[in-house]
Amino acid sequence: MKLFGFWAAAVLCLFGAWEVNGILETIEEELFYTEASASYYNASKAVYGNNALLVGLTLIKSAAAKGAVCLDGTLPGYHWHRGYGSGANSWLIQLEGGGWCNTVRACVYRKKTRRGSSNYMEKLLAFTGILSNKPEENPDFFNWNRIKLRYCDGASFTGDSEHKAAELQFRGQRIWSAAMEDLMSSGMRSANQALLSGCSAGGLASILHCDEFRDLFPKTTRVKCLSDAGLFLDVVDVSGGRTLRNVYSGVVGLQGLQNNLPRICINHLDPTSCFFPQNIIGNVKAPLFILNTAYDSWQIQSSLAPPSADPHGYWRNCTKDHSKCSASQLQFLQGFRNEMLNAIKGFSNSRHNGLFINSCFAHCQSERQDTWFADNSPVLGNKPIALAVGDWYFDRAGEKAIDCPYPCDNSCHNLVFR
Repeated sequence: MKLFGFWAAAVLCLFGAWEVNGILETIEEELFYTEASASYYNASKAVYGNNALLVGLTLIKSAAAKGAVCLDGTLPGYHWHRGYGSGANSWLIQLEGGGWCNTVRACVYRKKTRRGSSNYMEKLLAFTGILSNKPEENPDFFNWNRIKLRYCDGASFTGDSEHKAAELQFRGQRIWSAAMEDLMSSGMRSANQALLSGCSAGGLASILHCDEFRDLFPKTTRVKCLSDAGLFLDVVDVSGGRTLRNVYSGVVGLQGLQNNLPRICINHLDPTSCFFPQNIIGNVKAPLFILNTAYDSWQIQSSLAPPSADPHGYWRNCTKDHSKCSASQLQFLQGFRNEMLNAIKGFSNSRHNGLFINSCFAHCQSERQDTWFADNSPVLGNKPIALAVGDWYFDRAGEKAIDCPYPCDNSCHNLVFR
């Protein structure tokens, strides 16, 4: 773990926080501890559990003919655990996250990793949280067909262009289409219910592709979407700049996203603005559930107070451990929470939509077992995330839960970084 931490820090120092966007996301997934237990975890224990189901990688052979390839030209893939019993005709698609690449240099680096090439993807992936096959860990979706679509394009499954000189293929939109075609021909066409979900950059993708997913099925099929930690905000950073907007502008321009972004948004806003969820969630027609922490740790580290906006390191300790934030820094973070609540005001008016906004310092809560459904998992109104999502999906209850401001919630599994 110490070696990994040193390596990751070295990469960040060499390339900068936004030159290799996937690295920061990797640190969040693999090097953290939670306040709840106050001890360090690694990916196999904290994220995956000790007895997690391991599911093999399937490459999409038909994708090559469609030009639906990863950054380096290799085939895309997914992991599929088949449904059974009452869930045999139910389908859950989980879109993998992992940042974005916004420059040629960043994408060239990325294509030598699992975020840009299937050559580097794990052949076996642990299914936990919303992907678990155990009813005691995943009460509503455990016996569904559960698919994790791997992320290897660097633009939330939305780009469609190439950079010939750098030998880069930006084919996220084609990967999405090829994967859906493959799954439809493998039985998803006869689904009686389906859920499109995703975490982080995959959570953004689940918003962008939600209505496309809905349109794959007859109107009689129950189809909904879940975005976990995908509510990336267009906000001012601690230096007064707009770090994430600059990143998104690079992604949109480099990877040719403008033709695949929601037309209703493009008609009145610039393409970069239409990559921000706050400008598109109000026009998603299918029912959508937004699961997000009000103090998203990834956005704090990478959008609000990245090293480029904090050259003297005043925010360094605060971004790693919220207990080390000063009163003025906490006030700034409360302002971020207020911007998030303003961004979802119109969205929350729809009776079809759902919300779970908890006041935690975390990122991605649906794939981790300890935050999705466990004895001490985060709750709002005494309801854990898994039950809130299930009640909303099956129309058992309306779910629009918004937490009180920090520090009122003692059920959080806050991330603290070394």
